[in-house]
Parts: sequence; structure tokens; C-alpha cells
Amino acid sequence: MARILSVSYDATLLRTRRMILEKAGYEVVSTSDLAEALEKCRSTDYDLVIMGHSIPRSDKLEIIRALRQHCPAPVLALLRGGEAPLKEAAESIDPFNPTLLLSAVERILKSGKTASAG
Repeated sequence: MARILSVSYDATLLRTRRMILEKAGYEVVSTSDLAEALEKCRSTDYDLVIMGHSIPRSDKLEIIRALRQHCPAPVLALLRGGEAPLKEAAESIDPFNPTLLLSAVERILKSGKTASAG
């Protein structure tokens, strides 16, 4: 079972994302704190990190760069409407479609993508 770290500033979105991913058979660890996300990556191996759209782009870039030091897992960046994809992420998608989310997760996990050097 793939282990996913889900990061978002919005607790409701974290719960919803967790339900969608767990129903699809993934193990999900959620956090709304960037420092906690880094700590979790230092202590546990993850197959994927999802950065929620509630996190501003500048914070996403900061946490992705910091994660690269401790976590080889690819990052899926969920975008705000009109936001450009993040080259530092394995993939960037619009977050409002659960089917698109699950497809992106499956695609990244099957591809064996690792962290982008960004």
C-alpha cells in the first residue's frame, strides 16, 4: 500500500482528500503545518507528497525545496485556478476533481518518478 503525505492549510480539504485517497486504498498521513511535514519526511518514508492548493505558491516552492533534502518522494502540486504548474513538482493539477486527483496519484506512483531536482 502506497503511503502519501498530504499537506494543506485547510483542515476540511485535508479530511476530504484523506477520505478520497483512503477509499482508493492508499495510506494517508495529513498535516496542516509545513514544519511538521518536514519532520514527518525525516522520520518516515513516503511514496508521494501532495501539496494542497490552499498553500500559497511561495510556500509550496519553499517546502518542496526543503523536502528534497529529506524525502525522495515525488510531489503532486494541487493548483489554484489559473496558477501555472510548478516545475519543481512531478505533476501539477487542478484540485477540484477527485477523479483527476486519483488519476494523477496513480500515474505518478506507477511511473516511479522521484523528486525533481527543481
